[in-house]
Amino acid sequence: MKTTPLNQTHRDMNAKMVDFGGWDMPLHYGSQLDEHHKVRSDAGMFDVSHMLAVDIEGESARAFLRQLVANNIDKLTQLGKALYSCMLNPDGGVIDDLIIYFLTESHFRMVVNAGTADKDMAWMLSQRDRIAPGLEITPRRDLAMIAVQGPNARAKVWQVLPGSQTDTENLKLFQAAFFDKYFIARTGYTGEDGFEITLPAADATNFWNKLHAAGVAPAGLGARDTLRLEAGMNLYGQDMDETINPLEAGLGWTVDLKSDRDFIGKQALLDRPVTQQLTGLVLLDRGVLRSHQKVVTQNDGGEGEITSGGFSPTLNQSIALARLPLDVSPGDEVQVVVRDKRLKAKVVKYPFVRNGKILV
Repeated sequence: MKTTPLNQTHRDMNAKMVDFGGWDMPLHYGSQLDEHHKVRSDAGMFDVSHMLAVDIEGESARAFLRQLVANNIDKLTQLGKALYSCMLNPDGGVIDDLIIYFLTESHFRMVVNAGTADKDMAWMLSQRDRIAPGLEITPRRDLAMIAVQGPNARAKVWQVLPGSQTDTENLKLFQAAFFDKYFIARTGYTGEDGFEITLPAADATNFWNKLHAAGVAPAGLGARDTLRLEAGMNLYGQDMDETINPLEAGLGWTVDLKSDRDFIGKQALLDRPVTQQLTGLVLLDRGVLRSHQKVVTQNDGGEGEITSGGFSPTLNQSIALARLPLDVSPGDEVQVVVRDKRLKAKVVKYPFVRNGKILV
């Protein structure tokens, strides 16, 4: 299996390691539940070095990205500003969801998902050869990434990196800044405030250990998934993939159909009517919601499917994201088929939790 620069560190901390898409990653360090609550109430840290940073450099970088992604790269004009977008295939399906950072007019940095990194690189190189020959697209496996999340996350980072507060205190969400050898972005995948920090792989263990000494709790994939589900954040491969277009995956806000700019997959989105929507569900009966469970709407008026589901530690009940017909609205009651039984659930507007507050 592939390993991150922190693999031995996780083992030294007695993490339970699992195969995550070919990567040897920590599931938890003793209690997934404790790690979840620590992030919601204080600060936790995640090794996200399995994700891939890709540097795109050259005079044609912006022109290339204008065609490559569905969101409008022209929104990026300020150093460190970030843009969340989908990269689509010609049929409008999602190849990957990703973040792009503006570093200079000829240098953008993209962060892609671990499980799609090889596919993403092959796709980008093939499109580079078609759109912008000569553009440099460089995978940065020499870098590590650590996400520090929670209401006290930023303060803990400033404690560990003296002097960094001056450069990062005024960062807004989806902005980043360089401090020494650290690229510090105010982004995350938990619904809490915090930073995602990119740094040289050789320095990852020392930085991780300093954060731990400052009281930041290590957290694994288990807590990461329950946190992102509560925050209503899509997971590639479950909530969308190459067979699902972003308009039916709750990602319409990341697609720019208004400007004259053309991009791969745009025509397919314009040609195909939207028939489904991504909604939240809260289970009213006893049970656990899981992906791929069938959802039946009122009076059997239509069917949908749970894309992500599980137990919410913050709500203390089972929740889910589900793709349902367009006529379903928040407040409606639906039935989820679980082991041949129909369990009642309520449709809600997600996110379920944001910045420690329950919203449903």
